Amino acid sequence: MQKSSSRLKFRNSRNLSVKKRQKVSRQRFLEKLTPKTPEPVQSSKVRLLTVWAILIFSALGLAFNLYNLQILQGKKLTQKARNQQIVSLRTFMPRRLVIDRNNNVLAVDRPVYTVYAHPKLFDKSNEEIAQKLAPIIDKDAAELVNTFQSRKSGIILMPALPEEITNRVIALRLNGLEFMPKYSRLYPQADVTSDVVGYVDLERRGQAGVEYSQEKLLERSVQKVRLMQSGRGELKPDNAPEGFLHADDLKLQLTIDTRLQRAARLALKAQVDKFRAKRGAVIVMDALDGSLLALVSQPTYDPNEYGKAKIDLFKNWTVADLYEPGSTFKPLNVAIALENGVIQPNDTFNDPGSLKVGDRFIKNAENNGYGRISIAQILQHSSNIGMVQIIQKMRPSVYYTWLERLGLGQSLETDLPFGVSGSLKSQARFIASPIEPATASFGQGFSLTPLQLVQLHGALANGGKLVTPHVVRGLVDSNGKMHYSPTLPAPRQIFSAKTTQQVVEMMETVVSEGTGKPSKIAGYRIGGKTGTAQKASPNGGYIPGARITSFVAVLPVESPRYVILAIVDEPKGENAYGSTVAAPIVKSVMETLIPLEHLPPEQFNSPAETPR
Repeated sequence: MQKSSSRLKFRNSRNLSVKKRQKVSRQRFLEKLTPKTPEPVQSSKVRLLTVWAILIFSALGLAFNLYNLQILQGKKLTQKARNQQIVSLRTFMPRRLVIDRNNNVLAVDRPVYTVYAHPKLFDKSNEEIAQKLAPIIDKDAAELVNTFQSRKSGIILMPALPEEITNRVIALRLNGLEFMPKYSRLYPQADVTSDVVGYVDLERRGQAGVEYSQEKLLERSVQKVRLMQSGRGELKPDNAPEGFLHADDLKLQLTIDTRLQRAARLALKAQVDKFRAKRGAVIVMDALDGSLLALVSQPTYDPNEYGKAKIDLFKNWTVADLYEPGSTFKPLNVAIALENGVIQPNDTFNDPGSLKVGDRFIKNAENNGYGRISIAQILQHSSNIGMVQIIQKMRPSVYYTWLERLGLGQSLETDLPFGVSGSLKSQARFIASPIEPATASFGQGFSLTPLQLVQLHGALANGGKLVTPHVVRGLVDSNGKMHYSPTLPAPRQIFSAKTTQQVVEMMETVVSEGTGKPSKIAGYRIGGKTGTAQKASPNGGYIPGARITSFVAVLPVESPRYVILAIVDEPKGENAYGSTVAAPIVKSVMETLIPLEHLPPEQFNSPAETPR
């Protein structure tokens, strides 16, 4: 019992000891977990200061960034935002129409479509699609089938299908066809006016004629339009400026008369074909103001299919090529001599048929003499000897000064492109050799363009003034009101009206009695001059057997106004002269011109019909 009690006491004391130790351990553990009173207060202050520091620095950063965005970069960012919200558009505007003096359309933009085929999207067989398409687009059905089999997608069937034909294709409701709209230039008159109008290429840039030289007038001025767009990129038409899609109705009007142009081309082509000539040209000018009523060359091209033409046809050779005018220049030399007082209209000269000048002999074209002849008869017979004697009455230096005054050796101002300057020897060389003035007296030894010769004869027709040949009348609206007309150089007086009228009346005798008889028209007084000149070689001298035939006319003699020139280059045959090749062309053109311009027949006998 005592032992049991002892053991119980021992066990209880041990349990108390264990509990005491556990209590001490818990207390120590809690002491570790619970900081002393000063430590928690210090930690809170640090954390608070840290948070405040972060907030202050963040606020400063935000303030600086706001200052940077609003003040420093404000304008730049505002503009950037506007650029994102506003889009700039340059609307497409068709090229202006080209019309003739009577408002006939010569060139116009029309909507066309590039037609793509995507055979992989066909819901019918290639053969079925081809059979339906072929007759409409003027293609062979078998050829279309082969085309469809060449690729699965993106096949160009037609690069420029007219709108009316495209509508017929769309009406077939065939899957797998795609139509891309664009504008194409159409020339309704085809090759009739191509020498003047020219053409535009696939990039819609003029490459010839007025399409090239008047590009600035033909391209409508279109300003950029700024429109608002939504976040999805959709344009907001509500903010579009009023009338931004409005296109003016101005047209480029030319001085050309298509009716006369067509008549000139038909007459020229007939003679070029008949005499198997290399080329030819016809020019009709109103000498009062220099406006060109017709200007054609042959061969020519269709501007609707310019890709099939020879590249040299794109430059109108009446302004781009030089030639020696030959006898058609003789009336101008007569005017120079009359103006200088070295001859009088009734003077006569002896023509023995040949004449030695320096170390050379000059002969008439017919190798015969005409004896004592008047100045009018010198023009009638185209006497080279008579012309040499007339010019020999002038000092070479004076004569040369007059040739320069006429503009020889200089470029001709005109609104047609690719013009070239004439060729005239230097004054020192011209004066040093007596053969130079002699050959110049009958139109050789220098060169000019056919258009420049027309300008010079225009001075004989209008009382002695050099006017500027041109084809552009100006920009007109649908009511015919002129909004712009080009400023032309002022006419330059070179001959007196008295001199020019005397020369024109002498030219009348060429038609009534001389080599120009094939151009006679009953009831009308016409002045004219034939020319059959040797053709100069690019390497110097003349091409054996090659000639240029020409005829120039002025009408009506009683009140001169119109100048018509026909040139045929290298006609073949023994009977190829200015009188046989070129004069009939001019007659045909005048027969069209007279009713178009309402020229009345002469009511009185002309001087040429009065007995001498």
